[in-house]
Amino acid sequence: MSLVRLTIKGISYSQTQNGAYALLLSELDGERQLPIVIGAFEAQSIAIALEKDIKPPRPLTHDLFKTFADRFDIQVKQVIIHKLVDGVFYSSLICERDKIEEIIDARTSDAIALALRFNAPIFTYENILDKAGIYLKPEQQTPEEKSTSADFIFDEDQEDTEEEQSSASKPKGDFAHKSITQLEKELEEAVKKEDYEKAARLRDEISKRQ
Repeated sequence: MSLVRLTIKGISYSQTQNGAYALLLSELDGERQLPIVIGAFEAQSIAIALEKDIKPPRPLTHDLFKTFADRFDIQVKQVIIHKLVDGVFYSSLICERDKIEEIIDARTSDAIALALRFNAPIFTYENILDKAGIYLKPEQQTPEEKSTSADFIFDEDQEDTEEEQSSASKPKGDFAHKSITQLEKELEEAVKKEDYEKAARLRDEISKRQ
């Protein structure tokens, strides 16, 4: 089976599943999209990794893993989404230390959060794209519609606490009347307070305007 490289197309709050976020992956040399519903914590971690200017005052779990791996000279070379069973994606981290390769099982959301921190490519198999991939028209791929353009039924195991899910399902707030400068200032304050849910929403709002 041939591998297909994927890129992160977008991430936004899911309107189809309460307390979850929608991660949209896109094949690098094609038009198919792979939608995955992930938990709030993982969504925030991915969003922060995508937003290079956001520097949390304390390391998140995935940042700690990266620091730990660097200290012991472990590299994540690539991530492979290798299986889809009963709506659940299964992924592997391909790691290397002292020129010895190891394969480690991981939840897809965790694997992608780490891939971003290691600048590692993300792959899946052609048969998974055939089974779970969708085609979105260009006009559908706006930030507002990424969470509603598909059913996002291809969920992975959710391990969020009730507190996390409750926090993720709170109203997003109204940022429409605020300027980019105000939003950026609030984003900086949210990161300092480690309110990453609000930071992710602010980042999404800023991205939509740019």
